Amino acid sequence: MDFGLHIADFTFTSGAAQLGPALAAHVRNAEAAGITRITVMDHFWQLPGIGPESHEMLEAYATLGFLVAHTEKALLHTLVTGVIYRHPALLAKQVTTLDVLSGGRFGLGIGAAWNEQESKGLGFPFPPVGQRFRELEETLQICLQMWSDSEEPYEGAIWQFERTLNSPQSITRPHPYLMIGGGGEKKTLRLVAQYADACNLGVRDGLPTHKLDVLRGHCDAVGRDYDTIEKTAMIGVDPSSTSSSVASIARDLAELGFTATYVFSVGIPEPERVVDLLAEAMDELD
Repeated sequence: MDFGLHIADFTFTSGAAQLGPALAAHVRNAEAAGITRITVMDHFWQLPGIGPESHEMLEAYATLGFLVAHTEKALLHTLVTGVIYRHPALLAKQVTTLDVLSGGRFGLGIGAAWNEQESKGLGFPFPPVGQRFRELEETLQICLQMWSDSEEPYEGAIWQFERTLNSPQSITRPHPYLMIGGGGEKKTLRLVAQYADACNLGVRDGLPTHKLDVLRGHCDAVGRDYDTIEKTAMIGVDPSSTSSSVASIARDLAELGFTATYVFSVGIPEPERVVDLLAEAMDELD
């Protein structure tokens, strides 16, 4: 089982003025502890349940560019990009750029977006859910085409491109790691079966066994080998969490076929405490 450090809260005890050095130290410590993946959210305000909306929130791709420069081994990506926030060709170019600059350590995590409040607050269009999923599918197609050898036009219902040139091309071939986040049974998991390298499922009210059954059904429907999709999970920790509780959840997930657990923290403003907790959980799994 791989552990991912999902940095969802940037309200560190060091304060905003020292956030750069603190974040750099945080990800270096994570790599030194054996954490193999580091991710950030793609939001502009803090989320309910993690902290007040006014708490610090860094823009995802600027932050990941910073993390590329302060890490050496970890896989980096968003968990996950909201499809409505960026033009799809720009998104493909951003991911390609960071894959090249990181030496092939960058991926794309993506989803249909959900936070209407922050979108309306900052003036981002927030289309109905059906439109957002149409945008998601076309964005997946565009990214995969731009990461291929094709420079042919792209003709979708929403987007039309005359030439899908992408140079330099990604180092990771045939394309950067591609994850679709969310457990929606009709649309999200169908898109995972059709396009993605990995899914990411939340663990809130028990293990997501049913979601895996649904994903298997979608794989059968599109002729995809279910075992070629990496199953990853997201769990939260707080000051009451123990290494044993984290290891227990990871062990249960591994028995279901999950290979990576991304962990975010709530109410732990000392970044080193999160890394120490995950390091101890990894030791218990060995």
